Amino acid sequence: MFRHVKQLQYTVRVAHPNPGLANLLLEQFGGPQGELAAACRYFTQGIGDEDPGRKDLLMDIATEELSHLEIIGTLVGMLNKGAKGDLAEGTEQAGELYRSLTGNGNSSHTTALLYGGGPALTNSAGAPWTAAYIDTIGEVTADLRSNIAAEARAKIIYERLINLTDDAGVKDALGFLMTREVAHQISFEKALYSIRDNFPPGKLPPIEKYAATYFNMSDGGEVRGSWNSDENFNYVAEPAPAVDGGDGGASVTLPKKQQANLDNLALRTASDPAVNPITGAEIGAVPPIENEAAEKGKASKKK
Repeated sequence: MFRHVKQLQYTVRVAHPNPGLANLLLEQFGGPQGELAAACRYFTQGIGDEDPGRKDLLMDIATEELSHLEIIGTLVGMLNKGAKGDLAEGTEQAGELYRSLTGNGNSSHTTALLYGGGPALTNSAGAPWTAAYIDTIGEVTADLRSNIAAEARAKIIYERLINLTDDAGVKDALGFLMTREVAHQISFEKALYSIRDNFPPGKLPPIEKYAATYFNMSDGGEVRGSWNSDENFNYVAEPAPAVDGGDGGASVTLPKKQQANLDNLALRTASDPAVNPITGAEIGAVPPIENEAAEKGKASKKK
């Protein structure tokens, strides 16, 4: 059950309208790192989680993310407050209204025309929100790691938004939202490490002989560290093909009828290495490649 409290989780104070900044803030309203994506990610994870403590954590944070969505949406609304009336009533000259809406970095005409200056479930470029932003896979240790990364990405977006405005009230609200991302990271990491066997994810064990092997797959400029040290890995400096000991080929056993059809196909479409045809590219050359020797002969006779 949800009940809406009319007061915001954090007070929003906007010094002056700024449609361009409002458009940029939509990245955290309907973008991939935004609050709606976070709320849906944690809400669906919480519903499916069998652990009562983790379920409670996920539902609490999902609900708080909806509160953050409300804060961001309110910021967008306040920053667009003047433009909303101007757009609806058409009291300004067309050119002046257009410049006021598209200035200061607001490149999305979609948000202005389709949503009348109100908060739109789009990112800052006007692309609609999509459930494809939700990367839950249903394995709790993998999902918690993804949640930690999602909170980190959201924090970085908030940092960049803070750096783009000199409005003290907007900075203050964004600073609160940025800080809550850090708190959520800590909670998710605590939840992850409360699972005794949290790595590797899933139930099946890795194949032992490959699990602690590091293949150096690029030549030149190798850097060694803990991520590929001899202490932690079997470092293979020059990996050969077919590390399984096979020939590195591919094979399949087909039923006789399918094998016969495949053999006929291979025979019918076989290439002849002895053929050296003149191509369209060669004919179109200046001079044409096949006539080049003849042209040289003519030139020598003239001399």
